[in-house]
Amino acid sequence: MFRTLVGTAFLFTVSLGAQMRGIVPEDIVGTRPAGSAAPVKPKYQPVATSHTQMTKSEAKQIGVTVWKLRKSGAADTGARILIQEDAASVELIPERVGSATELTPGDKVRLSIESGVEGFLYVIDRELYSSGAGDSYLIFPTTRTRGGDNHVAAGRLIDIPGQADQPNFFTLRRSRAEQLGEELRVIVSDKPMEGIQIGSKALLLKPEQVAQFERQWTAPVEKFELTGGAGKAWTLAEQQASSSQTRVLTQDEPAPQTIYRVASGPNRPALVKVELRLAKR
Repeated sequence: MFRTLVGTAFLFTVSLGAQMRGIVPEDIVGTRPAGSAAPVKPKYQPVATSHTQMTKSEAKQIGVTVWKLRKSGAADTGARILIQEDAASVELIPERVGSATELTPGDKVRLSIESGVEGFLYVIDRELYSSGAGDSYLIFPTTRTRGGDNHVAAGRLIDIPGQADQPNFFTLRRSRAEQLGEELRVIVSDKPMEGIQIGSKALLLKPEQVAQFERQWTAPVEKFELTGGAGKAWTLAEQQASSSQTRVLTQDEPAPQTIYRVASGPNRPALVKVELRLAKR
């Protein structure tokens, strides 16, 4: 499951007509506090097409960036993350990967999530096999990451795993030969979810509980990918924002790699399904 595996191939529907209706994906940057420099005006491209009737007032935005870790070189100027590998500490550079990227066994990856609205973040994972799906686990929040604090707001960046976690990365592995990947459900709720008692480890959820989430909260989703974002290195601003309880990203700082617009409406959790596809052998 996601405790030991991360790859990425987010499969969602997106409406090409969204921008024509005045809905622009960089709105998530506009919800952040103003910075000292001119606001960033990122360019996004729709990833897939679907006919949705989403209005700006009912749309909630979730930004997701997947980072692949690589060894640092003398020419690198970006932020670095220190990991413990065997008995030694190693500095690695996190680089953005596109949402359709297939990773290979042994890759080390991290995940950043940002919400355009205030609320509480939950991430549920299950393994996908050619014969079906595995159990569902709540992998965030846990008391091990940020002390269990899952509050999100404009500009507040949540890293999974956290920079202080041990380990502070996921390693891509197959648990079974027939495993195709992982499926994540990223949920931003206006208030803490009832019936969830977090601990230091991932929480096994009942199938009927997860099915109820989907029945109640599944809604049309639009997906946008940052133009030219893949391959960009982690910045000091992103490093600071994801490690601090008070530091937030501002409008002049980097935007998410992938933005999902969910037609959840007010007072209703936004649920996004994310499929993490493993590279074929």
